[in-house]
Amino acid sequence: MIRSAIHVLEKTMEGSLQLPTCFSWLQSSAPMFPLKGEQVRIIQDPEDFYKVLINGCQNAQNRIVLASLYLGNGSLEKDLVETIRNKMCERGDIEVTILLDANRGSRGMVNSRTMLMPLLKKSPSCQVSLFHTPSLRGPLKILLPARYNELVGLQHMKLYLFDDSVVISGANLSEDYFTNRQDRYIMIKDCKQLADFYWNLVQNISSVSLALDSSDTLSPRSFHPYKSNQQQYISDARRKILGVYEAAMNNPAPTQPGDDTWVFPLLELPPLEFHQDSTVTQKLLESCEEGSHITLSTGYFNLTDQYTETILETSKADYKILMAHPTANGFLKARGSSCRVASRNQSDRISMFEYIRPGWTYHAKGLWYYPPHDDTPILTLVGSSNYGSRSVRRDLETQMALVTVNEDLRRRLGHEENAFASLAQPFTRQIGLSKDRKPKLWIVTTMKLFKTFF
Repeated sequence: MIRSAIHVLEKTMEGSLQLPTCFSWLQSSAPMFPLKGEQVRIIQDPEDFYKVLINGCQNAQNRIVLASLYLGNGSLEKDLVETIRNKMCERGDIEVTILLDANRGSRGMVNSRTMLMPLLKKSPSCQVSLFHTPSLRGPLKILLPARYNELVGLQHMKLYLFDDSVVISGANLSEDYFTNRQDRYIMIKDCKQLADFYWNLVQNISSVSLALDSSDTLSPRSFHPYKSNQQQYISDARRKILGVYEAAMNNPAPTQPGDDTWVFPLLELPPLEFHQDSTVTQKLLESCEEGSHITLSTGYFNLTDQYTETILETSKADYKILMAHPTANGFLKARGSSCRVASRNQSDRISMFEYIRPGWTYHAKGLWYYPPHDDTPILTLVGSSNYGSRSVRRDLETQMALVTVNEDLRRRLGHEENAFASLAQPFTRQIGLSKDRKPKLWIVTTMKLFKTFF
C-alpha cells in the first residue's frame, strides 16, 4: 500500500515519530500536543457520549469543565447535574467550571440557568459563566426578542473535560444529543498538557463572560460585553484569550517515546476578530495532494462561499460530502448550497450523500483526510464548526485537528466515517430540485436575506 503523505517520516532521538511533513505547516498555525494513538477514544453514539459525561463527572478528582451552547431541562440533564452535585458533596475541593451562551441559556422560564441553581447553591467553588456576544448591544439588544437575539452570535463551542481527559464534540447538553441525534465525539485520555490548555482557555473565556450566581443574577467579571465600550471589551477579551494560545505556542508540549499522534486546538472568535480555525480549514482544503480524498460532514449544508469555491475550483482532492436528509434535519429545509455544488460539479470528483435514519437527526461535523492511494485517514477535524457563515462570522467555535500515523487509530477513524456513510444515500441536483424538496417562498427569502445568520 502506498502512503505518499507519510513516507518521509523519521524517528526522533527519543524514538518517537515526527509529524508528517505535509502537515508541518500546522505547527506554525496552532499549539501542538503529541500523544499516543491509544490515548484517543472515538465515541460512536449519543448514548455512549452521555455515559462518558456521567462517568467523567463521577470519577473526576480535581476538575470538571462543561462548555456548551446550552444545558437542556429534561430528566437526563437533571441526572447529569445531580451527578456533579454528588461529586461536589464527595470532594469539596473539586473545581467545576461551566460555560454556556447567555441568550440561549436564558431562553424560557425553565432554562440552563435554573437547571444549574442546585450546583451554585451547593458550593461557591462552582463557576457558571454565560458568554454574551459584544455584537448584540444598544437598540438591537432591546428590540430583538428571545430566540431572535441568538441570531447575532453565540458561544457555540462543545468541550468537556474531566481531570486530564478531554472530549471535543459538536453535541450540546440536551436529551436529543444523548439519545437520537447523531454527532461526533472524540476523547483524548490522560493528556495533562492538552487538558491544561483547554482548562486555561475556558477559564479565560469565562473571565470575559457574565457570571451567574445562586440568586440567578448575571453580572460581568470584567468589562461588560454589551454595556461597556465595544472596542475596549474586544481588546480586553482578545488579550486574555489569545494569551492562552501564545503561552502554548511559546512553551510546546514535550514529545515522549512512542508518540505517534498530534493534536492541534483550533479556535474561531468572530466577535473578537480572530479567525484561526477557518484559516486552517481553508488552507487544508487548498493544500491537499492530488489524488487524496476528503470526506466532509455537516448537519447543515450551508458552506461559506469561500469553502464552496475552493472545493469546486481549487482543491485537488476528491470529495465525499455527507449531510442530513430533510427527515434527519428539517432546518428550514434549505437546499441552496447543496444544489449549487451539485449543479456546478462537472466531474466525478465530488459525490454527495444524505444521512437518513428513521427517528434520528444528523448533526455530525468535521472531515477525514485520506492520502492518495490509501484507505485509512491520516487527519481529521472534529468540533463545533458547521463550516457555514455563522461559524466564521458570528459564533465562538473550537475544532481539533488530529494527525496520526498510528495504524489502529487510522483504522478506527475510517470505521467512524464508514459508519456514517453506510446510513447515507446519494444526493443529486435532480433530487434537490424535486417537488417534495421545494422550500416555501418565505424560507428562500429568509435564507437569501439572512444567509450569514445560518
